[in-house]
Amino acid sequence: MSTLVQRDPDRRAPGRRVPGRRVPGRRVPGSRAPGRRAPGRRAGRERAERRIPRWQLLLRYLLLLAVLALTVGPFLWQLSTSLKGAGEDIYRYPPSLIPHEATLGNYAGVAQTIPVWDFALNSLKVAVANVLTNCAGAALAGYALARMRFKGRKTALVVFIMAMLVPVESIMIAQFVTMRELQLNNTLLGVVLPGCIGAMNVLLMRNAFAGLPYEVEEAAYADGANAWQRFVRIALPSVRGTLAVVAIFAFMGAWDDFLWPLIVLSDQSKFTLTIGLNFLHGTFADNQRLVAAGTVIAVLPLIVLFACLQRSFFRGVGEGAVKG
Repeated sequence: MSTLVQRDPDRRAPGRRVPGRRVPGRRVPGSRAPGRRAPGRRAGRERAERRIPRWQLLLRYLLLLAVLALTVGPFLWQLSTSLKGAGEDIYRYPPSLIPHEATLGNYAGVAQTIPVWDFALNSLKVAVANVLTNCAGAALAGYALARMRFKGRKTALVVFIMAMLVPVESIMIAQFVTMRELQLNNTLLGVVLPGCIGAMNVLLMRNAFAGLPYEVEEAAYADGANAWQRFVRIALPSVRGTLAVVAIFAFMGAWDDFLWPLIVLSDQSKFTLTIGLNFLHGTFADNQRLVAAGTVIAVLPLIVLFACLQRSFFRGVGEGAVKG
């Protein structure tokens, strides 16, 4: 005799869901757990809490404009003065930043007054040599201080730090006597040699190499790479940002240096640009338009160098061999 079994409508087969019925312990899509805020509302509230008041934002912009005026303002004034013609008063009040009679004759006047391009070439030789020696020497010394273990490593680090505390003017006589004994006075090599490796640059490179992870060099060491190969192929490409900082600082220091070349050099044909521009101030004549034009000529290579290396400069030592 067959027995009729009535199926319970609430019962369902395993793995099958009944529409309109909520399973305990499971969250329905589109709903949110009790006591938990919606992501959109939470993000909006966090943005509202981080929102800067208007007066603080206005104060920040005013401070930025003030700093911009103090830093860029003198250069813009020199550029404007270098473009003003002879018939325009540069001392008028209120001052005018835009020249009414713009001309490039002042730059030609600088070349007629002094051999500015010969002086610029001498400065370029000194600056390029200073950049190459600082980048190579500071990188080698910084890698040795950061990665190699040798006797007296900490003492050498302290010596570099103490060298930064010594004023350059206090050792300039000793440097001149040394250059004279080596018969390097009145030569461009004598200008380059005292600043070929800076203590600050060595410390910058040392900190950059010390921030690199050891795992990469350990893997190269396991593969049989020696110290020179690890330095050239792994460590040095990882600190290109700091190397760009050292290059910019070395170029600026050599290009803008005035006192040391003035002491060492006595032949006018070997003068650097900073010394040569001093001849624009005559005893009986002082044309500020020519002085401003010479200043712009001297600043232009620094602007070009920074424009070429600004990406590496701002990247800094954040880049490395370990990525991802």
